[in-house]
Amino acid sequence: MAPRPARRRAAVVGTGAIVTGSHLSALATHADRVELVAAVDVDPARLDAFRAQAPGDVAGYASTDAMLDAVRPDLVLVGTPPSLHREQTVAALKAGAWVLCEKPLCLSLAEYDDIAAAEEASGAYASVIFQHRYGSGAAHARALIASGDLGAPLVAHCQTTWHRDAAYYAVPWRGRWTTEGGGPTMGHGIHQYDLLLHLLGPWAEIRAMASRLVHDTESEDVSTALVRFENGALATVVNSVLSPDEMSRIRVDCADATVELTHLYGHRNDDWTYTPARHVAPERAAAWGAPDADVPSSHTAQLGAVLDAWDAGTRPPGSGQEARATLEFAAALYKAAFTGRPVHAGEITPGDPFHSAMHGDHPDWVPGGRAQEVRR
Repeated sequence: MAPRPARRRAAVVGTGAIVTGSHLSALATHADRVELVAAVDVDPARLDAFRAQAPGDVAGYASTDAMLDAVRPDLVLVGTPPSLHREQTVAALKAGAWVLCEKPLCLSLAEYDDIAAAEEASGAYASVIFQHRYGSGAAHARALIASGDLGAPLVAHCQTTWHRDAAYYAVPWRGRWTTEGGGPTMGHGIHQYDLLLHLLGPWAEIRAMASRLVHDTESEDVSTALVRFENGALATVVNSVLSPDEMSRIRVDCADATVELTHLYGHRNDDWTYTPARHVAPERAAAWGAPDADVPSSHTAQLGAVLDAWDAGTRPPGSGQEARATLEFAAALYKAAFTGRPVHAGEITPGDPFHSAMHGDHPDWVPGGRAQEVRR
C-alpha cells in the first residue's frame, strides 16, 4: 500500500458563516496536516468571496457530486443547512472521503442508518461536530467523573437557555421539520446535552414536555426533560430559544463534589468550577485543579482529534455509536414529549414513527398538523 500523504486534501461543502467563521480557522491551525483544495456552494458570489478569503488555490464547484468526481478529497467538511447533511455525507463516504459534518448529522435515526450503511460499504467515517466535547476542561471533567474521584454522579442539570427572535426564524429552512429536523432540541440544546452524555454516559429513561410558546414554527421553541442515566443519576434538560438572559450550563452533583460549567457558545478551563463536599480533605480537592494546558472547545480541537484518529487508523471520535446516541436522545425526548409517556433507551427502532421523523407523525406536530391549523 502507498503511504498516506503528509497532508490530507480537504474540501468544504457550504461556504456560509459556520465554515468561514470556524472551519476555515481550524483548517489554518492544522495546515501542516490538512490542505483545503476545494469548496462547494450553490451561490456563485458567496463561493467567489470564500475562495478569495481562503489560503492557496481553492477550486470552486456548484455541486457536491461534481467536486467529488473532480477532486476526490480525503476529507469533506459539511457546513450546509441540516436537510442536506445526509445526502452530502453519504455521497462523500461513497467517494471514499472521511466526513466532518455540522450538527445535526442528519434529521432522523432512519437517515443515520443510511450513513452507517455508507460507512460500512466504504470503510470511511462520518463524524458530527460537537466541539464542546473537545476542550481541555471537558476532557478533565470527564476523566474525574469516570475515575470516581468525585464520587458517584447523583444529580445533573443541563441548560441551554438562548434567545432567537422572529427575524431568525424568517430564514426559510428554520423551524421546519423537513429542513431543520426540529426546534431548539435539535438545533441549539443538542450541544449541551451531547456534552452531558459525554460526561455521564448512557441514559436509560426520558420523560419530557415541549411547546410552541412564542414562535410561529412547525417545531417547538422550548423543551424540557427528566432523564435517568444507567448509572442511576437523575438529570434535568432545558432547551429554549425564549430566554433573554442567555446561558449554557451543565452542573453535575457527585457524592464528593459539584462540577459546573457556565458559558454561552464555548468554554475554557476557567469556565469550569469544582466545589468539594464538606467531608473532602483540602489536599484531595486541590488535585482536581484545571489541567496545565488550556484548550478551548472549538472546531480546531475536534478537527485535530479526527486527524489524530486517522493517523492512528482508528474510528474518529464523534462518529458511529457516539453520533447515534445523541441523535437517539433527541428522538426519545420528542417521543416522550409528544406522547406523554416515558421512553426507554433502545425502544425507537425501525417501524416506530419517531425512527423516521422527529415529529413522529403526531397530529399536533406533523407539518400542517391540527395545532398549527388552530394557530393560523
